[in-house]
Amino acid sequence: MTAPKTPGWLDWCAEPSTPDFRLPPGTVDAHCHVFGPQAEFPFAPERKYTPCDASKDQLFALRDHLGVARNVIVQATCHGADNSAMVDAVRASGGRARGVATVRPDVGAAELRELHAAGVRGVRFNFVKRLVDASPREDLSAIAKKIAPLGWHVVLYFEAADLPELGTFFGALPTPLVIDHMGRPDVTKPVDGPEFRRLLDFAGTHDVWVKVSCPERLTVTGPPSYADVVPFARRVVEEFPDRVLWGTDWPHPNLKSHMPDDGLLVDHVRHLADTPEAQRKLLVDNPMRLYWPGETA
Repeated sequence: MTAPKTPGWLDWCAEPSTPDFRLPPGTVDAHCHVFGPQAEFPFAPERKYTPCDASKDQLFALRDHLGVARNVIVQATCHGADNSAMVDAVRASGGRARGVATVRPDVGAAELRELHAAGVRGVRFNFVKRLVDASPREDLSAIAKKIAPLGWHVVLYFEAADLPELGTFFGALPTPLVIDHMGRPDVTKPVDGPEFRRLLDFAGTHDVWVKVSCPERLTVTGPPSYADVVPFARRVVEEFPDRVLWGTDWPHPNLKSHMPDDGLLVDHVRHLADTPEAQRKLLVDNPMRLYWPGETA
């Protein structure tokens, strides 16, 4: 028996528009998820939300519709540390997807090797308190030490206001770091203000990549332009042209105000990176170097 969706859950856009912006060949959607299907891949008992289904086939259909070549599928918190749905999607992609897993501190070398063979290249640490229970830092440090020999990285999901508390811990991790959604800045504050400067300084002094993703999650002014998010993303693209990534965040979990049109999210990229060179680095060269090193798009 499947569990009902969380009340008020917003389902993903079933008929996204065709983007006006033509993505460069080899574009990577470096942040997306799969949910279930619940009947095949049950959600974790400890989850904080119950989403709609969002299958690998539906993700791949969106990939093709948008003109994306590859995906990086990030383990969704609704599946906890059971990576089965994510790994199934990565394996089904025919080499066109990589995965980011969630693992427990007692994960063994054999399981990590199996995940690596399937296409996993990182683990995600979630510090957003409404989504996960607090994880002891010593446990996360132990995980980071186990994955470092594989050449994996750690994906960090946190809110900008928490960086002063977390920065020292993050900086001591023995792997490259990838920051989700620009660290969720408060876009009502100045882009030149101390909070966002702190994030930029952290990225500039560590081995850090930053995703300029989720304008729909950060905006106050709203769609279709997400104009209030643009200055923050442009600043990241300008300061870290070789360490910036982009992703759709499909199927957009836990949104409250609106469900974005993924075609418009592709069009939004033109405002973040306004030259063909910057667009190619953001969408193709950087994610290929991180997730498919040595391969050509």
